[in-house]
Amino acid sequence: MRRCAWAAREPLRSYHDREWGAPLHDDRRLFEFLVLEGAQAGLSWETILRKRPAYRRAFDRFSPRRVAAYGARDVARLLRDAGIVRNRAKIEAAIANARAFLAVRAEHGSFDAYVWRFRDPVPLSKDLRRRGFRFVGPTIVEAFMEATGILDHHERDCFRRRRAARRA
Repeated sequence: MRRCAWAAREPLRSYHDREWGAPLHDDRRLFEFLVLEGAQAGLSWETILRKRPAYRRAFDRFSPRRVAAYGARDVARLLRDAGIVRNRAKIEAAIANARAFLAVRAEHGSFDAYVWRFRDPVPLSKDLRRRGFRFVGPTIVEAFMEATGILDHHERDCFRRRRAARRA
């Protein structure tokens, strides 16, 4: 079975085969991917995948409402958590993003309804930044759009691309 070349070993292979590029419409999971893609900046995705269970525990299973309520004590707690990337800017961005996420959801009914209107990472990145999101440059947003199936960037001979094409 052929897959995208970047998914040659675990945990990337399982992630690719089960998740990456599958259309995702659940707001909590969309928030999770937004946080994880921001945390990945400057690091490998494999590193973030290995830390994902710790992120889920540390960030209340990515409940935007709970994360939006985090304060200074939570930031201090997260900075001590060796299971996640202990970068103050990334942690504070996740909290700010939860607050912005809730505002988008209030305006559009769901984050899903908002984000799936975009087909290009540059306008989405600009709009997210305008709304107060952080760590959402075009490269991070493109990775988010690929991971959540908004963009299909599976390689031409990847079995996931063919499956997606058959569904379409």
